[in-house]
Amino acid sequence: MARTKEKTPKPPKKPGRMKQMWQVFQMTRRYDSNIVWIMVLAFLVPILVAVGLALLLSPGNVFSIVLWSISGVLAGILAMLIILGRRAEKAAYSQIEGQPGAVGAVLRSSLKRGWVGSEMPVAVNGKTQDAVYRAVGRGGVVLISEGPRTRTARMVDEERRKVTRVLGTIPVTVVSVGPDEDAIPLHKLAGKLTRIKPTLTKAEVLAVNNRLSSLGTKLPIPKGVDPMKARPQRG
Repeated sequence: MARTKEKTPKPPKKPGRMKQMWQVFQMTRRYDSNIVWIMVLAFLVPILVAVGLALLLSPGNVFSIVLWSISGVLAGILAMLIILGRRAEKAAYSQIEGQPGAVGAVLRSSLKRGWVGSEMPVAVNGKTQDAVYRAVGRGGVVLISEGPRTRTARMVDEERRKVTRVLGTIPVTVVSVGPDEDAIPLHKLAGKLTRIKPTLTKAEVLAVNNRLSSLGTKLPIPKGVDPMKARPQRG
């Protein structure tokens, strides 16, 4: 009998870099109507500055003007990419802001170098899904509440006492992400942590994180959502 060869299905082809950037731009434009004009300005301003410097420093030198213009174009492209990346991150997090696990998504994907955090909270209210997360970095220990401060204050105080009992004089900072007026917006959380004054060395950060890992968590705990996979809300 002749054997029938089963063709293995080919894996779906991944979109190219340009297509990915176009998809990111389209997603961002749905949530940020000003992105087009901002990117146009980011592209044109370096070019105009470069041409102006060329005319000022090397008037009449065509070769110098061309080099300055090329530098301005490259700088404009770089500025566009930087702005697109930041606006895209803000748009992505705006889709999950207010959802349980949103803080965990930031701690998993957006923490700056030198900070350690987990997408799993250290304490959670099973009824309201309010949670407290913990991050460790050069600025010490940061407890991040997710939900209204009136509902998370008790959990934060309990976690602060635990950390103080284990670590003693290590500084503990509390940050609130929620509906309160003075709360930190989700897309600014990672930047907020990096602005905390450094008090620990890299070795001390690792040691503190290892000691705190032994404290455990309160179940059940919601897993952080992925902002890049979040579906836009329908109007």
